[in-house]
Amino acid sequence: MIQHFLDYIAIERKYSPRTVEAYRDDLRDLCRFLGWGDPLTDEGILAPVSEEKIRGIGEDDVKTWMLEMVEKQKQSPRSVKRRLSALRSFYKWALRQGLVNRDITRRIISPKADKPLPVFFRETEMEAAEKNYELKIKNYEGGADDIFGALRDALIIEMLYQTGMRQAELLGLTDSDIDLAQGQIRVFGKRRKERVIPVGEGLVAQIRDYLEERERLIPAPQTFFVKQNRAGEMVPMTKNTLYTIVRTRMGEVSTLKKHSPHVLRHTFATAMLDNGADIRTIQALLGHASLSTTQVYTHTTFDQIKRVYMATHPRAKGQSKPEKQEK
Repeated sequence: MIQHFLDYIAIERKYSPRTVEAYRDDLRDLCRFLGWGDPLTDEGILAPVSEEKIRGIGEDDVKTWMLEMVEKQKQSPRSVKRRLSALRSFYKWALRQGLVNRDITRRIISPKADKPLPVFFRETEMEAAEKNYELKIKNYEGGADDIFGALRDALIIEMLYQTGMRQAELLGLTDSDIDLAQGQIRVFGKRRKERVIPVGEGLVAQIRDYLEERERLIPAPQTFFVKQNRAGEMVPMTKNTLYTIVRTRMGEVSTLKKHSPHVLRHTFATAMLDNGADIRTIQALLGHASLSTTQVYTHTTFDQIKRVYMATHPRAKGQSKPEKQEK
């Protein structure tokens, strides 16, 4: 039954593979907690769970599961809330299918979880990363494969920074999604929702350079970004390779503890907001379904707002208080 639900959100609701995998692991954890064993098969799917077992789950079981996650597994309220959300989605589906008689999650209260503010790279750090790549490419003495890797890595950093796309969206790009003549990129986001992101002339030039080098190595790739495997073959890039590239390259110029593709997405949104973009435009470019998701970036730019205020308001320019006149 649970696998049927996962197939439903993957095929009909068009959830991303990463989201489906997260839902699978959340429901898998519940099965193990209830003493049903590990339902994951060697093929990566969940073994069948009888309707009788599902109907036998009660509210107290779910509450005890949540308590164990907090006390024994030391899960954060945010993680517990996410797992409960997966269970809620499953029960809504099961209720519509007539597989259960009631939604046992309806009266369960989710734990309150503080929303962490997004971290982002400073503009000076992005400029330093760009200069590093310019020097590496200019002075590269390696072979064709090496210069290709340098061009690709530089393009990945710039594309994430200048478009704000998610790592899954970047990895899913094909050549047909890139329109160099119009200066735009077609992206398929969550649930295969399509959006078009404009790009500047500088990024277009970088893309041309990358494509020129890639054509020498592989004439018809399956995806836009490729990597070389251990056998020396050019294959689609994986998320692990992408993460390593960003972590390594941004780690050279930033002191942040976290260096990931998603931090570059945060950096894009913060830079847009700092330079005057309205929140609705940023929402459209990021592909957020809800404006509230985008509004988290308004908190990260308060320091910038404060600096502008202190520098421009006539009563906030650091004027000293007038001295009292002596009698």
